[in-house]
Amino acid sequence: MVEPETFTFLANLAINNSKSWMDEHRFERDDAMRNFTGIAMTLHNYAHQFDYLVADARSKPKQSFTRFFQESRDRNGRDIYRVGIDVFANAGHPEEAFGYYLHIEPDNCHAGAALFQPSKEARMRLINRLVDDPQGLKSVLADPGFKNTFPEGLVTRKTLGDLPDNFKSGDFAGPYSRMVGLGCRKSLPDALLLDDEVIDVLIEIFRPASELVRYFE
Repeated sequence: MVEPETFTFLANLAINNSKSWMDEHRFERDDAMRNFTGIAMTLHNYAHQFDYLVADARSKPKQSFTRFFQESRDRNGRDIYRVGIDVFANAGHPEEAFGYYLHIEPDNCHAGAALFQPSKEARMRLINRLVDDPQGLKSVLADPGFKNTFPEGLVTRKTLGDLPDNFKSGDFAGPYSRMVGLGCRKSLPDALLLDDEVIDVLIEIFRPASELVRYFE
C-alpha cells in the first residue's frame, strides 16, 4: 500500500519545506505521487465492498489525492507544501461531496469519511443539511458501529468563531455548523499501511463511515 520511500519523502519534506528542496527532490516527489495514484486505484477497485456508488463512479486516480502545493488560503502556518496527503474514494469531486479518504502522514495516518475542504457551495449544502435534519446526524453518531470505530465523533481541520445563521447556542448541530468541513477518522499506525493487506482494515473502517456519507448525500 504505502511504500516506505513515500513515508521517508514526507518526513524529509516536513523538515525541508521549501521550493528549492522540493525542486532538488522532484524524482522522489514523482515516485510518491505514483504511489498515491496506485492507492487511489486500489481503493476504487475495492469500493464495491463498502459503497456501490463509489464503485460505479468513473475512476480518476490521478485526480484522487491532494496536491503537495498549498494555496495561501489553505496554509496552516508558513509551510508551502503539505506533508500529509489525502487519497480519496469518492462518487463526486472531493471538494463538492462527502466521500472516503486515507490520510498519509508520518505518525499521523488515519482513514474515514469526510468533506474537509469544501467549496463555498458545498459548505452551504452541508449547513443546509444540518438545518434540515439534525436528528438524522444524531442517529448516525449514536449508531454503535459508528461509535466503536470513530470514538472521537466528528472532527474538523478548521473551526469558525461564530455560529452561522439559523443556529442558536445549545443547538445539537451548532458545534458542527462552525466546522469548515468535517468528517470522522480512525487512526492507523504507519507500519500497518506498509502492508498491502491493510485494504481489509480500510474496508472495515469505511463500512460504518458510509452512514455519514449517506447522510450528507
